[in-house]
Amino acid sequence: MSDRGSDRGSDRRPDRASDRRLDLSPGRIYALARHAVVFELRLYRSLFRWVTRRPDLGGPGDEHFTYAKAVTPVMWLWIFASAAEIPLVHLLVPWEGVRFVLLLASVWGLVWMVGLLASLYVYPHLLGPATLRVRYGASHSIMLPWDAVASLTHRRQDLDSSVWTLQPRETNSGIDLQVGVSGQVNVHAHLRRPTVVTTAKGPMEVVEVSFFADDPQALVAHARRIIAPQDRRRR
Repeated sequence: MSDRGSDRGSDRRPDRASDRRLDLSPGRIYALARHAVVFELRLYRSLFRWVTRRPDLGGPGDEHFTYAKAVTPVMWLWIFASAAEIPLVHLLVPWEGVRFVLLLASVWGLVWMVGLLASLYVYPHLLGPATLRVRYGASHSIMLPWDAVASLTHRRQDLDSSVWTLQPRETNSGIDLQVGVSGQVNVHAHLRRPTVVTTAKGPMEVVEVSFFADDPQALVAHARRIIAPQDRRRR
């Protein structure tokens, strides 16, 4: 599941415990507040797209692949729990002012959770003629040009954390940028060379991008059909 405020990582390499510092400077606080507001607005836009059945499926020639099935049951449990809070608060809290504040918070939490679930469905992975776009809801969108991709393989892998979505991992050859769903990935895009990609935490040089798909075999098969002609032209 997506963390709401932040993901681990750094501009160029994964965050390390020895490098982390509590930064409460005005600039950092402003950046966090701005990120939270932008993320909130994106959730409401996702909810609007979901209700109006207008998912972002890219342009002509793009094929989309979903990734949210593993987290959907848990998300619905949280949504039902948030919905159940509303009548309970109305019945159990006798003070009108407190009841109003709690009801407002409960309604906001319910809308936020539905918007988060909606974002996972209206922003699927996109495989286009020129790029591979790895997504996670309204939080992450990582673009890879196909000429930078050497191959895609299907292999399930459990990540170090099931909390963080973006998990850069240092390997012998460079950074494997892992975009997890429920603490796992099952598709690995191996790059021809170290490539700088834009992430929610800034630019990052990576040699591999790993992510999750509901149907990894179909995604890898489609990607190979795109890559094969490019490989033949290089020979």
